[in-house]
Parts: sequence; C-alpha cells; structure tokens
Amino acid sequence: MSQILQRKNQAGYTLVALLAVMTIIALFAAAAAPQLRQQVQREREKEEIFRGEQVADAIRIYYKTHGTTVPQSLPTSIEQLLEGIPQGTRKVQILRPSAARDALSSSGEWRLIAPQAQELLDFEESVAIFAGGFPPRPRDTAIAGLQEASVPRITNVLNTKSKETAPGGEDTTASSSGPFVGVASRSRRDSVINYYGIDRHDHWIFTPLFR
Repeated sequence: MSQILQRKNQAGYTLVALLAVMTIIALFAAAAAPQLRQQVQREREKEEIFRGEQVADAIRIYYKTHGTTVPQSLPTSIEQLLEGIPQGTRKVQILRPSAARDALSSSGEWRLIAPQAQELLDFEESVAIFAGGFPPRPRDTAIAGLQEASVPRITNVLNTKSKETAPGGEDTTASSSGPFVGVASRSRRDSVINYYGIDRHDHWIFTPLFR
C-alpha cells in the first residue's frame, strides 16, 4: 500500500514539475513574441526598400530612354516598366517581376505617385529635414531636370512637423493612370525602420528624384 502511495506522490510531483516547466516556457514565448513580430516586420521592410529602390531605378532608366520630356517620357503603369526598354530588335528588362509588387500590402499593388502630388512634396520636405535642411540634388542632369519639373525647389526647411498617428490598414484607392515619378506602399502602418527619417509605410516614396 505504501509503495502505491509513493508512486502516486512521485507522479504528482512529476506533473507539478511538468506544469511549472510548461508555464516558464509559455512566459518566455509570450515575452519573445513581440520581438519576433518586430524582427519579421523589419525583414519585410528591408525587402520593401530593396524592391522600391529597384522601381526607382527602373523609372530613371525608362525616363532617360524615352527622351527626358515631362510628362511624355514618364511611365504610366508598372507594366510598362516590366516590359523593358527597346534595344535594337529586342527589349531589355529594367524591373524584376518580384520588385513590381508592394511587399507590405496584401494586394501587392504599388501606389503610383504623380509629379506635383502633395505626398511627393511632403516626402521632399522629409528628405530635406533628414539631409540637414537641404534636399539632395541628383547627380544625373536628366533626373535633376525631372526633379525641377516634378517638385518645387526647397532651399531650406526646419523640422517643425508633428508626428501623425498611423491609421493602420491599407489604402484601397485606385492609382492614377497618368505618368508617375515614384511609388509608395499601400500599408498605412507604423514602421520599424526609418526611411529618410520617416516611420510610416505609406509615407515612404521610392523615386529617382533625390538620389
């Protein structure tokens, strides 16, 4: 009888110890979950920047290939960038299919940014603040001309902007079908990475105008 009780006691101690270990593991997992989610988001944002800057390069190449006249030489759709540019009797690829998709939104559709769009002007101001008060002037003279035609020239700005609360979700409005000088994400969430000092996905604009 005593041996049976001893075995029951040992089984009880084992169960208690197992529950204690499981509780500790659950606490560690709960503590690590936010860091894991943040790391996953950081990696997605790195991919977004990588893709977005490829789109910016493709816009630059497309514009220079088609005559550097605003707005006639600008692309009007991502599909035009995917088609490539003429070289002899064939077309040369300037944008990979994976880069044609927004990595941060469920639709995968980039939002197209037209010349003189208000968000482009806001981005120029953020870039100027990040650069110390003066927006960068493109080294490429053709793109410098595109910059002058697309956004007003800012000589100096002060960092007086207040931080807006990100609304979350995604922008589902239709993109303009006209010429565009950049793209932006449809995600309206706060970011882990700051891109030119900007910490909201939908405020990041990928364009050749300030590179």
